[in-house]
Amino acid sequence: MSFQDDDLSFFDKPEILNFIFYPRKDIEVSKAGITCFIEVEEGIKIGCRFYLKEISYPSILYFHGNGETIGDYDYVAPLFNERGINLFVTDYRGYGLSNGMPTMTNLIKDAHPIFKGFKKIIEKEGCAKSLFLMGRSLGSSPAIELAYHYQSEISGLIIESGGADFFRLLRFFGIMAEGSLKEKTERASNKAKIRGVSSPTLVIHAENDCLIPLNEGRELYENSISPDKELFVIPGADHNNLWLVGGDGYYIKIGDFIKAHT
Repeated sequence: MSFQDDDLSFFDKPEILNFIFYPRKDIEVSKAGITCFIEVEEGIKIGCRFYLKEISYPSILYFHGNGETIGDYDYVAPLFNERGINLFVTDYRGYGLSNGMPTMTNLIKDAHPIFKGFKKIIEKEGCAKSLFLMGRSLGSSPAIELAYHYQSEISGLIIESGGADFFRLLRFFGIMAEGSLKEKTERASNKAKIRGVSSPTLVIHAENDCLIPLNEGRELYENSISPDKELFVIPGADHNNLWLVGGDGYYIKIGDFIKAHT
């Protein structure tokens, strides 16, 4: 299955897109990390930030959650760096310093040139070729999309607060997925794609996630075919305080996973 097979146009309607995406803009270029742009199509550039600590460290291509921008990771990246990880965070169309408009079609389609651009930057900087993918919440979809297509080129996949089937939200708009539409949504879902990913996989989820319930994370874990997979549940945490509640244990878990597969 190629990403062109995923017809997500049924999501690209204003009332649905306004429900899915909450883009924020960054006005100034931060001095933290290396800010760069990856062109995903003519005239459309996505802002990214590479928090490069040591070229010998493995690197994570990180797709952030909704309502976030790369600038939010200026304060988080050092905690990854401390554990021997370079962090490369990407925005989406309309987010941060990026132009264009976010749609579900673009979210998935753009992941491919972003991955290729990420690899070129890694090569240019002379970094180690141990590469990982990580997606938080909304970002789980492009991360799993890439893991599905390029698993021979990555060392592992990390999913945080990810949904097994974001397409269930169609029900909120009174759209029942039946017939060919049901087939399309099922084929394009995270849980369907993760069935084709054998790379080492770590699924992180908050116990009390009120936006994407824990059973979604469990469903991703159960559908994963990786022989080396783990579900890490953070007790007492919710969707937006997972890092705070998880504390050092959160970063230790990620660091241990990366170290084990580098």
